[in-house]
Amino acid sequence: MADVDGPAPAGAPPRKRADARRNEQTLLEAAAEVFVASGVEAPVRDIAARAGVGMGTIYRHFPTRADLIIAVYRHQVEACAEAGPALLASSDTPYVALTKWIGLFVDFLVTKHGLAAALQSDQAGFKALHGYFLDRLVPVCAQLLDAAAGAGEIEPDTDAFGLLYAVGNLCAGVDSDSRYDARHMVKVLICGLRL
Repeated sequence: MADVDGPAPAGAPPRKRADARRNEQTLLEAAAEVFVASGVEAPVRDIAARAGVGMGTIYRHFPTRADLIIAVYRHQVEACAEAGPALLASSDTPYVALTKWIGLFVDFLVTKHGLAAALQSDQAGFKALHGYFLDRLVPVCAQLLDAAAGAGEIEPDTDAFGLLYAVGNLCAGVDSDSRYDARHMVKVLICGLRL
């Protein structure tokens, strides 16, 4: 019998078997690694080789390149969102959790370079993806900021959206000049939050 998490709610697509979910996760992680190394236009065969699957497997899960790019982006957003509460629970202080999470967020931003150009033909899809990004990550950032402010570690009332926007702007120059160190600039920004 297939390993599934129970019946899907009415109107929802059927749930995938556990092995199908694992295969999809492996593909998404391999695609993310290839995108970081070679950009979102990297050949599908490179992703298949990294994942240890045939190209047909990739096309079965993701019929178009845009489908794959969007899935990788959503997968990384989810991983970043889930990391926030986990870091808050496992770090010595809320500020340490915030700092680690912002580091993960910076890593995430680096992997999405080329995303806008790759999805230019699907402007509505790109806008929906951006909305999804904000809906998932702004509340996580707010939770971390509130915890650090509550512990007296940072200035209170730091706006989560504004902070993520600032970090995004600091990461924007990564591709244009090899002398630019976005991670260092983000570190300076986060240090500036301390009381």
